[in-house]
Amino acid sequence: MESKTLHCQDCGKDFDFSEDEQKFFADKGFGDPKRCPDCRSAKKQSRRGEKNFTKITCAECGAEADVPFVPREDGPPVLCKPCFDAKKK
Repeated sequence: MESKTLHCQDCGKDFDFSEDEQKFFADKGFGDPKRCPDCRSAKKQSRRGEKNFTKITCAECGAEADVPFVPREDGPPVLCKPCFDAKKK
């Protein structure tokens, strides 16, 4: 199997579809991509929507951090990512 050059339906640029990518797509049962990696990434981002972040002070270490939710006043203590990850272990 050789690398293919494909044409992006969104931006119109040609892009390389490598042997490894072809194998990955085939293993997943996908056809050839219609968008270049940049346009695929942009489309994926737009589907996710933009998250609104809230500034918090970590209840564990006191560091300022951004979290992708609005903490409830009567909810559990809010932690920064490093403290949250340490608690999970």
